Amino acid sequence: MIRSVKLNSVAALGVKRQLQAATRVTRGMATAAQDSNSDETVEITLPESSFEGYMLEPPSLSYTTSKAGLLQMYKDMVVVRRMEMACDALYKAKKIRGFCHLTVGQEAIAVGIENAITKKDTIITSYRCHSFTYMRGAPVKSVLAELMGRRSGVSYGKGGSMHLYAPGFYGGNGIVGAQVPLGAGLAFAHQYKNEDACTFDLYGDGASNQGQVFESFNMAKLYNLPCVFACENNKYGMGTAASRSSAMTEYFKRGQYIPGLKVNGMDILAVYQASRFAKDWCVSGKGPLVLEYETYRYGGHSMSDPGTTYRTRDEIQHMRSKNDPIAGLKMYLMDLNIATEEEIKAYDKAARKYVDEQVELADASPAPEAKMSILFEDVYIPGTETPTLRGRVSDDTWDFKKGGFAFRD
Repeated sequence: MIRSVKLNSVAALGVKRQLQAATRVTRGMATAAQDSNSDETVEITLPESSFEGYMLEPPSLSYTTSKAGLLQMYKDMVVVRRMEMACDALYKAKKIRGFCHLTVGQEAIAVGIENAITKKDTIITSYRCHSFTYMRGAPVKSVLAELMGRRSGVSYGKGGSMHLYAPGFYGGNGIVGAQVPLGAGLAFAHQYKNEDACTFDLYGDGASNQGQVFESFNMAKLYNLPCVFACENNKYGMGTAASRSSAMTEYFKRGQYIPGLKVNGMDILAVYQASRFAKDWCVSGKGPLVLEYETYRYGGHSMSDPGTTYRTRDEIQHMRSKNDPIAGLKMYLMDLNIATEEEIKAYDKAARKYVDEQVELADASPAPEAKMSILFEDVYIPGTETPTLRGRVSDDTWDFKKGGFAFRD
């Protein structure tokens, strides 16, 4: 984490309707400490090891950001981790069923990206998606309610852990690598509509060898799309080390004819700078970019994976103690007197209180009603439905105007 610094004085698919204007609760989250002098800026100098470029000059190791921005990123990461810890507890209590993939250890990526872009930009990712959903605007309650199959979830309780959505966030996609061509399509939409925006198209090292990834690279370069292909390299694809599954593990060079950038994904200040650089690259008309966020997950691939059969406990502990993104930013804030230890404890306490309250609200939410109309309500955008929707057999044809089966009494 950085030490060389000085202070200077100076919207979606399947989402709940009420989330359209939602903002992250932590933006106004009450804390015991007041953020004084929030207009102050901090000049940051990153270590030389922060970036490695391919066919491009890496972003500057020095940049200026606000004190308030750093504090917000800390609060965001703490809430994301508390939310994922709540998911862990709810899963073990058997209130969350099925697949559940957590991002504990990888918080800097979702938080760093969101703080570097605007709501005009779009994001799409794989099934490790809870943190992105929250950062795009969904309350923790709506994320957890979805995981528990409740009606107030972001996908009305129909999607579960791997199919979450929020304004400007297009999932949460369960098929390995399938979101990558969809992300290229989102970037094409930005270009077609002449928008000053780009798409962050995320996938893991385990998906990096998928043919559709390379097909998307090719099309994005042909059309010069504003697409950031971002590989979250957490070292393991399920239980297989990257070196055992990929003949070439320098994922930022995989674009071949597309420039690439490798980033220290455990340092949120590096992630933030790289993400700003990537957006500027794309919207300036330079075409696509391949980013590799080198990161690490503390847990297993999913809740059903203990994560210790293919790596040692010492390896995990080393990453936790030496590279944790939250602990690193905390130390930075304290060293520069941006926040005192008491203020940081207040942020942590507020995050814990908020998440605990959201868990209670989500757990108290009802399940979807047992009625057939719920099965058909999200097939079309309301008002654009066809008169009927054909079913498996004739008797299963649904009549939208009738609100029931077309050929049944």
